[in-house]
Amino acid sequence: MNVSVEGAFVYFVIPIFGGIPITQTTVSSLVVTIVLCTAGILLGRRLTKRPGGVQVLVEKAVGMLYNLVSETMGPHNTYWAPYIGTVFLSSICGTLIGMTGFLRSTTADLSTTLTWAVMTSVIIWYNSIKRNGFIGWLKGFTEPVAVMTPMNIVSEIAQPVSMAFRLFGNVMGGGVITSVLYAALSTASAAVLNLIAGNGLLVCLIVTGMGIAGLAVSLKKKKKLIWKLLSLVLAVVGALALLQYFGVASNIPILQIGLPAVLSLYFDLFSGLIQAFVFCLLSMVYISSACPAPEEAEQ
Repeated sequence: MNVSVEGAFVYFVIPIFGGIPITQTTVSSLVVTIVLCTAGILLGRRLTKRPGGVQVLVEKAVGMLYNLVSETMGPHNTYWAPYIGTVFLSSICGTLIGMTGFLRSTTADLSTTLTWAVMTSVIIWYNSIKRNGFIGWLKGFTEPVAVMTPMNIVSEIAQPVSMAFRLFGNVMGGGVITSVLYAALSTASAAVLNLIAGNGLLVCLIVTGMGIAGLAVSLKKKKKLIWKLLSLVLAVVGALALLQYFGVASNIPILQIGLPAVLSLYFDLFSGLIQAFVFCLLSMVYISSACPAPEEAEQ
């Protein structure tokens, strides 16, 4: 995950309207938009009555989306499925794009998640005004009693803020943890290699030999995978210490291999998927409250 603790880097500023900064998030958002639009065009053209494998998968995914919207918001609100699907795919792709290593996750920027949350709130307010009228919508802030008006206003403001910070906080927090871990493992790698190489050629050869011998024994006697991995790590560390001793290479971050990748899979894939689903689920619940079924609206 490519997340900077200092925030999104500004590539350049467009000198209009007081200066429009083009940041990492802007570029990542543009890439995600192009990818989603291209995928939509490619997957939506040349549809046939006897679909192939790809078309079957796409139709199944679209059907699941409409079923989810229908079950959560009611059959009368299925026309919101494209909006919910767009937000969900934008969130997933925006999080995964950080795994490229050179693009920043769009959801790791509060401006992105806050924009989506405000869009949902505007939809809610528009439909509430459309159903009750502007005066009726304003009267909703005085229910159940007039003294509750400040609390109702705070609730309307807190709703998009909480939605935005929930998604942003999880993605940004995961990125910060991964970045700190990378820095810590880099320091630990340098310390280990300096310790081995600093004790002379004999220690480097002993460590390398122990790793190779352990790997050979574990392969011959079919030891558990953990022993094979430990022997392999020992052999690699010894070999890198030899390279550092002879001045071929130095401070190679060997300990960065493995653990950060596992954490990245969790924060980018699992957590990103769950948070995107939660964000869309909350959007569906809030929007459906402003768009009740016709028979309920008449009561």
